[in-house]
Amino acid sequence: MSEIMDPPRCASEAIPIDRPQEADAQEPILRLEGVRKEFAKRSLSDRLRRQPGVRTLALDDVSLSVAPQEALALVGESGSGKTTLAHSLVRLVEPDAGRIELLGRDVLKASGSELVALRRRMQLIYQDPYTSLNPALSIGRAIIEPALVHRLIDRSETQSRLGELMGYVGLSASLAERRPRALSGGQRQRVAIARALAAEPEILIADEAVSALDVSVQGQVIRLFATLRRELGLTLIFVSHQLATVAQLCERVAIMYRGRLVEIGPTREVFSAPRHGYTATLIAAHPGGRRLRDRAGGTSAPPPPPSMDQPGCPFRHRCAYATDICSTHTPSMLSVGPGHAASCHVLPHADDLAAAAGARRHRAQTRADGHEG
Repeated sequence: MSEIMDPPRCASEAIPIDRPQEADAQEPILRLEGVRKEFAKRSLSDRLRRQPGVRTLALDDVSLSVAPQEALALVGESGSGKTTLAHSLVRLVEPDAGRIELLGRDVLKASGSELVALRRRMQLIYQDPYTSLNPALSIGRAIIEPALVHRLIDRSETQSRLGELMGYVGLSASLAERRPRALSGGQRQRVAIARALAAEPEILIADEAVSALDVSVQGQVIRLFATLRRELGLTLIFVSHQLATVAQLCERVAIMYRGRLVEIGPTREVFSAPRHGYTATLIAAHPGGRRLRDRAGGTSAPPPPPSMDQPGCPFRHRCAYATDICSTHTPSMLSVGPGHAASCHVLPHADDLAAAAGARRHRAQTRADGHEG
């Protein structure tokens, strides 16, 4: 028998992109309001001198909502805060302020058995499944353990439920007695997904769940996520920096930069007509983003170290379209279309992106001609 079987039923179909029409009328399954998290880094010299060290704002007033059965991507470069936000949802990171509601219940105020019950409904899948699996446990035991811990099944149902879970993720039951070290990276990630499903969650949070896998295996896992969403009615929060994967799997995308949400909207609309300079630069840097590269302008030079007390747009040092107001006023999220919002002073409309880039190139050429003269 093959160790990795074909994903169940509909996996060979095209991955759905469009968001279900009825989702807009539903109450959000998850709502975030003003979530904020600050980290303090103190060196040895800071401790010896009793100095407070450097404060970093990892999440800065993040607010968004997720509809039932939706796939929302959190996208941004390293250090943008997307993983911190994902971990905050299940309180692996404790936010300093804000509100996180799951089905109307405040996750940040929950404790004891209530917190355990809420965490069961949001299951996190890590980038490296090997580090999240106990090397001493067989994969069968690792998969079924959440169902036993949360008393979702009787002991007599263990084998039948284990076979069902392994079937969901395309693993042969013959692998149940193996240890994680005996599996490939793709198999281990399937084990991690099956273990998350054992808790019977409403929401799967995939933190860079395919980025460490080979390209061919990535495609298999992406199709698996799409199939599980369809067949189990799951909501997916997909943390990634791979834009092609996001375009395949998620109908809505949230762009993060330095802990702030800078743009959010339907994936097709955001990728085809970005309304924030960072989004445009991010897409232009992608191998498939040549069409936007000339329009985006901007610089890839690293920005100055962030300051929590600095006013203005955090992207202004890298933005090709920054004006004086960008240095003095922090932009608010503004609606730029149905379900589409951006935090920008300069680019409220997609057409402005091309116009601003053209004006920038004209100014640069004028300065160059002046130097040559």
